[in-house]
Amino acid sequence: MDFSDFYETFFEEAEELLADMERHLLELDLESPDPEQLNAIFRAAHSIKGGAGTFGFDVLQQTTHLFENLLDHTRRGELALRRDIVDTFLETKDMLNDQLDAYRQGGEPDPEAFERICKVLQQIALDEMGQGLEGAGGAAPEATAPQAPAEAPAAEPRPEPPAESVPPAAPAPAEGANLVVALLKVGDKDRELLIEELGHLGEIKGQGGDAERYEVSLATESDRDEIEAVMCFIVEAEQVEVREASAPQPSASAEAEPPIAAPSETTSAETTPPAAVAPAKAADSAKPAAKPAAKPKAAAKGGETTSIRVPVNKVDQIINLVGELIITQSMLDQTVSELDNVSNGALVNGMSLLQRNARDLQESVMSIRMVPMDYVFSRFPRLVRDLAKKLDKDVELVTEGESTELDKSLTERIIDPLTHLVRNSLDHGIESPEAREAAGKPRTGRLTLSAQHQGGNILIEVIDDGAGLNRDKLLAKARENGLSVSDAMSDDEVWQLIFAPGFSTAQEVSDVSGRGVGMDVVKRNIQEMGGHVEILSRPGQGTTTRIVLPLTLAILDGMSIKVGGEVFILPLSAVLESLQPRQEDLYAMAGDDVVLKVRDEYLPVVAVHQALDVAGACTEPTQCIAVIVQGEGRRYALLVDDLLGQQQVVVKNLETNYRKVPGVSAATILGDGSVALILDIAGLHRLNQSKQQVGHEQRRHAPTHHLPQTEKEVEPS
Repeated sequence: MDFSDFYETFFEEAEELLADMERHLLELDLESPDPEQLNAIFRAAHSIKGGAGTFGFDVLQQTTHLFENLLDHTRRGELALRRDIVDTFLETKDMLNDQLDAYRQGGEPDPEAFERICKVLQQIALDEMGQGLEGAGGAAPEATAPQAPAEAPAAEPRPEPPAESVPPAAPAPAEGANLVVALLKVGDKDRELLIEELGHLGEIKGQGGDAERYEVSLATESDRDEIEAVMCFIVEAEQVEVREASAPQPSASAEAEPPIAAPSETTSAETTPPAAVAPAKAADSAKPAAKPAAKPKAAAKGGETTSIRVPVNKVDQIINLVGELIITQSMLDQTVSELDNVSNGALVNGMSLLQRNARDLQESVMSIRMVPMDYVFSRFPRLVRDLAKKLDKDVELVTEGESTELDKSLTERIIDPLTHLVRNSLDHGIESPEAREAAGKPRTGRLTLSAQHQGGNILIEVIDDGAGLNRDKLLAKARENGLSVSDAMSDDEVWQLIFAPGFSTAQEVSDVSGRGVGMDVVKRNIQEMGGHVEILSRPGQGTTTRIVLPLTLAILDGMSIKVGGEVFILPLSAVLESLQPRQEDLYAMAGDDVVLKVRDEYLPVVAVHQALDVAGACTEPTQCIAVIVQGEGRRYALLVDDLLGQQQVVVKNLETNYRKVPGVSAATILGDGSVALILDIAGLHRLNQSKQQVGHEQRRHAPTHHLPQTEKEVEPS
């Protein structure tokens, strides 16, 4: 059997165990550690060790073996925890991650790093307890490619004893065995593989049974948990039972099961390579005699049936197919809408039902790809802890709205921008304990990560209670960098200066920040996800950076607008209101800029037909409809010919299918089969300004005698 079939399952489960381990280590109360958390950390290392041994990942197995021994001393109270010891445990967890990645890439872990972490763990045991750790001595094993156990000499299948050799007595473990492993309803191939693995974990004293229940009598130094951990990487948890050899067999099957036969030659100690047995020994002889009971099988079975692991590309394929179904349904709906309702009542009712079912199907499929924000937030306790230590600051991290869900594709892409914002808050925002104390604040700063739904968007906020942004300092730095600024700028406009390329207010460059790279990338990445960034700050009280994102990039609630003979889509989340402009509310500015006054607020006017070169459109502002929209924290007035209504559209990536178009974020297919462009609000404004600037330059350099004739005729190109 090809063992590589199970590799990916092991890697994914090991990653989850390491993530849980880090979370528990960060939550530990050093003064009074929670025994349950200590046990959870130990079990994570224990399970990874068992799986690593199964797949022949020797370096990973030996590292976790040493780590497990140290954790065992910790949970038994023989090793007192301190911050530096927890730091070492976290470093070991990072090392295990690196080793896991190396094996995942088909290589071998760094032998020098392996030797160093082994020495560090051994040194802790010597310094704190006056004794070393049983297991690897710190020398890296030979760097050979991991061999699947199926290729080992002991891989030959062990023949079952003939039926006549089985005495008609009640089943009983063979002499010398200390554990009996029962395999329930396990196929022949998997059974051979499992028996082979048991041979690596000890000496098989006897075996026998049938397809319903096959028992193996084993002499081993491994405990029940370790045996179960190894077996469950191959079969389901409910297919394995492990009991002490002295314990009676479950009465429910006692009469139906044959006894365990005498050991055959193929199961003798000589057939089990010593190297394969040694790494799998128990943590140490000082383990408590009473081992924890195995988890109830019913609970394990229930856990298996409540979730399923599916590759993301399969989910994406289903979402694409549902999108095509929605487009087809829209086409049919438009065709049916042109028919007579009276004579085609059954068809109309059927289409209404199809529309409702298609919408429910789409929402259900989209929910599959939604994951809680805890997936993102769980990465930051370690970052905050390590960075606060490096900066010599006391920082408390608070997370809110961890259960808020977001499209998985967005959670992957939001991690890097959030990481930079968190680092910025710790470095520039939160003051040193001494400065906070002098300002009458608690010495410990607070950093809050929060997430919440708002309409069709998700709001993610990074909030610190630090010194806040300094307006004068930002303006001075902007002038120094050659940016066009004025003292009349609003606070919101000043705060946005930190997103300018190369902009940094740090006094000196460090390995944390100060190079002026990052914040512009943060803004650009968030814009590419269809979102925008807002900043709120109050001097001496702190700064809030708010990221507004759509819940998903696959489906969009949009507003259909008409400009000339073209139909465009505006993201409904960006639309605030619509109105008919009045001449007295329109004001000409320097150059060709025009603003519209809406309730004492002056909004830049963007004529969509002019920005996108649409012919046959309404050119008189007072005859158009002004749609008030918001993009990148600013409001604009878009001039359009007509509003067609709201509809849900399937988003198609324009760059993948064509190329990047300024002012356009994506495209969709309408019910009549035509393609409509989805507008990018802020990009449309930038495109309009660019065209106005070109037109202004053309008129400025044109001959004087041509100006009166062409001033109103020249269209920006």
